[in-house]
Amino acid sequence: MAMNPEQWLAQYDETLQRTAASAQKAEKALREVGGSATSADGDVTVRVSAAGVTTDLVLRPGVRELEPEQLARVILEVTRQAQRDAGARVVAAMEELVGDSSALDVVKSFLPQGYSGDAADGPVAAKPRAKRSDDDYFDNPPEVVH
Repeated sequence: MAMNPEQWLAQYDETLQRTAASAQKAEKALREVGGSATSADGDVTVRVSAAGVTTDLVLRPGVRELEPEQLARVILEVTRQAQRDAGARVVAAMEELVGDSSALDVVKSFLPQGYSGDAADGPVAAKPRAKRSDDDYFDNPPEVVH
C-alpha cells in the first residue's frame, strides 16, 4: 500500500526530530565528558576536556624531588593517559547514541591519543628514575653543555 504525501512528511518530520534530539544529547554528553589521570606516585594529576585540552594540573609536594626534565616527562605522560581516558569516555558516550557503527569508527579515528582499552594501553606512568636529594644535586651538579 502506498503512503500518501502527508503520512510520508509526518514520518520524515518525526525522523528529523529524533535525529535532532540525538544530536543534542550527543553534544551535551561530549561537553560534559573529560578525562583524568594521576602518576603512579600520586604526585601529578592532569584533567582534560573531551577534546584533550588540559583543564587542570595538580602538582603535589613530591614533585620538588624531581629533575625538571623528569617532571616534564611525567606531566606529558600523565596528560597522554588523561587524553586516552577522555577518549574512552567519548567512545562510550557516542556508542550509546550510534551503536557500534561506522559513525563510531569515524569518532575513534579522530582521537589522536586513542582511548584507554584500545589495545595500545602501556604501563601506567612508571615511577621516575631515582630521585636526587638537593644536597646530592649541589655536590654533583649535572653537566651543562654550552
